[in-house]
Amino acid sequence: MRIALAQNNYIVGDIEYNLQLIKQSVAQAEEQDADIIVFSELSLCGYPPEDLLLRPDLYLIVDKALEEIKSLKTGVAMVVGHPRQDGEQVFNSASFIYQGESLLCYDKQLLPNYAVFDEKRYFTAATDCPVIDFKGVKLSILICEDLWFKEPAKVAKLAGAELILSPNASPYYYGKVEVRGKEMGSRARENSIPVIYVNQVGGQDELIFDGCSSAYNPDGSTVFMAAEMAEDFACIDFNQASNQLTPLKPSTKQFEEHEEIWQALVLGVRDYVRKNGFPGALLGLSGGIDSAVSLAVAVDALGKENVNAVMMPFRYTASISVEDARAEAEALGIEFDVISIEPIFDAFMEQMAPKLEGTEPGVTEQNIQARCRGTILMGLSNKFGRLVLTTGNKSEVAVGYCTLYGDMAGGLDVLKDVPKTMVYQLARYRNKVSPVIPERVITRPPSAELAPDQIDEDNLPPYEVLDEILEAYVEQDKSISDIVSLGHDEAVVRKVIRLVDINEHKRRQAPIGIRISPRAFGRDRRYPITSGFGRQFK
Repeated sequence: MRIALAQNNYIVGDIEYNLQLIKQSVAQAEEQDADIIVFSELSLCGYPPEDLLLRPDLYLIVDKALEEIKSLKTGVAMVVGHPRQDGEQVFNSASFIYQGESLLCYDKQLLPNYAVFDEKRYFTAATDCPVIDFKGVKLSILICEDLWFKEPAKVAKLAGAELILSPNASPYYYGKVEVRGKEMGSRARENSIPVIYVNQVGGQDELIFDGCSSAYNPDGSTVFMAAEMAEDFACIDFNQASNQLTPLKPSTKQFEEHEEIWQALVLGVRDYVRKNGFPGALLGLSGGIDSAVSLAVAVDALGKENVNAVMMPFRYTASISVEDARAEAEALGIEFDVISIEPIFDAFMEQMAPKLEGTEPGVTEQNIQARCRGTILMGLSNKFGRLVLTTGNKSEVAVGYCTLYGDMAGGLDVLKDVPKTMVYQLARYRNKVSPVIPERVITRPPSAELAPDQIDEDNLPPYEVLDEILEAYVEQDKSISDIVSLGHDEAVVRKVIRLVDINEHKRRQAPIGIRISPRAFGRDRRYPITSGFGRQFK
């Protein structure tokens, strides 16, 4: 039996577009004499559809598309994911369609409701694990979460299943490919049953789906892995007599760590811009490390002709910052403009002078600089339609080292889930591909350049220290004493945690950012803005 894996990049809610992708994949499967083609979880509507699932008209469109799939003149059986409404209940389903009929409709048993998942908000959990006999082979369908736990696969095996087909929509974070492979291999080995795993690929708002569809033999070994961060199509032969899977093409070479993260960011930017219909992107280029990396990601994602960078100098901007920004723009071949904020800032201060009389210059004046820049970028976005990319990294966003309606003004934050120390690593990785970031941008002390001779360490611990504390507190929920026990100064830990806690209001108003870690701000980490928790520890 030959099974085709269709690793497609769907658009949530665009059922007609997704239907065309499915049709194209079925045609490929026919060309390769496949018996079955497996699509990813909720392939017809895309994943995650969120509150689109609350719309009655969604199901009318989905049902119409399913009827069109059934009407296809093909000898290939299809496993298609879709939401299914049954009275007041909604199920996350996969239909086994063959020659105009739905021979089986499997409903997902285990509904994830943690991290970025909210499936219990929408779906009802099923309890049945049916097995279908197709051309003499007993098949079981298990959807995504069903395979992350032992029981569903065990029940399928006891019901006589000889092969598990698994549609998935498994979001990416760095290290996820290895974790996922270990789990899927375990299910195959525990039940001595081959597993074919089909994942979707592409960016959906802040989420990245990495693809890496795969196949596992009964001993748990990975016999095939599809492309990472790209669409792919492959066929796997199942030999019933030997209980073995054999791919018709070799696995795609997987990325190294920093290349993988870079490609995830590229995919996230490309799909957010493309799927939302923007003609391109623009960003403020400061001559610093964050905007340099963000620019390089944007150009790799969209092409140099679709990216515009604007340098907005002020009296505190070092001449080398202007030089480095221009060098970055020239290396990447993009449109580059220089617009001084000096007269704009002066106009603001002139109008506010009566109210500010008798006060000392400080953070207020620094933030006004940032807001002048944000206004320029948003004005250019309104005029030319390009999406403003913000450039704040996870470390800065965590402690509020950013300005509301200033450098936080924009539609997508490329580095929102990338710690500062990793930003440097990504810069060095990208320069190995081709030199686009001047060396002194990487080596000079980071600075917001909002005050004379300002550097980040005037206000923050060294980023090596800060990032370790943030990982422990934000991603691992460790307490103050736990973090201090890791070797950090208690006063520094308390300062960092206080900064994280009091800046929740900023993060709620920040643009979304591409998720690459197991615990990102936004969908993953949802803390109250108004909260007394932690006051007892001060």
